[in-house]
Amino acid sequence: MPEPLTDDAVSALMPELRAVMREAADIARPYFKLGGQTSARIWSKAGGSPVTEADVAVDAFLKVRLSALVPKAAWLSEETADDPARIGHDLVWIVDPIDGTRAFLSGHPDWSIAVALLAVGQPLIGFVHAPVGGTDYEAIRGRGATRNGEPIRVDDRQVLAGSRITGPKPMLDRLTRGTGPEAAFEVIGRIPSLALRLARVADGSVDVGMISGNARDWDLAAADLVLREAGGIVCGFDGEATRYNCADPVHGELLAAPVALRDPVLTAWSR
Repeated sequence: MPEPLTDDAVSALMPELRAVMREAADIARPYFKLGGQTSARIWSKAGGSPVTEADVAVDAFLKVRLSALVPKAAWLSEETADDPARIGHDLVWIVDPIDGTRAFLSGHPDWSIAVALLAVGQPLIGFVHAPVGGTDYEAIRGRGATRNGEPIRVDDRQVLAGSRITGPKPMLDRLTRGTGPEAAFEVIGRIPSLALRLARVADGSVDVGMISGNARDWDLAAADLVLREAGGIVCGFDGEATRYNCADPVHGELLAAPVALRDPVLTAWSR
């Protein structure tokens, strides 16, 4: 069995990882036009989801640079053909070169670059970089989470009523019905990047984020760790925490919330 990364080795990775994330953003940024259509070439993948030349360029760059950082790590990325050798592998990079591609191509600011390093099936390092605004969310397992180097925590709200919520409208409607007339939710405009949706729960600017079915590991893993380390949880509506690096890296409907709000949300959802 390969030796796990030591705490010192993980700490030593972070400065280089920060530099890599900024270089990746520099590759994507020229293709992005705030409020306007991307200059990148666009085509459709199987299933109809869009991909741009920026996604592909960032993915290729990250594959080279991250593989050099941790040569023994396997690889799972939205824009790279899946290699079954990753299954059961001790260390795995999980990468979304541009999370929120539709936002990126339409000029919406909420897109990100998301990178996680899994160790024994769970995120060990999570890094979400939002190039528009230059925001970095970072976490190392057991060491807390930061935004631009400052520690972050989920909001300390204890009751669901009045919460700031975001997600697909059918899920918001179901939660509102289950909570009843006292819900008085503040609905936050939908955040296209799933990684940023989770990260904003982590920094306390959103209380409850919901995610429709069909999200992939690369959408979630990096920000999942940021949220966990900030006092939150990502789970299914059965209460089960997310699992990563399975044969099929696809997830059902998910909830992101402070730990204190998990049970109130699940109760309202089941009514």
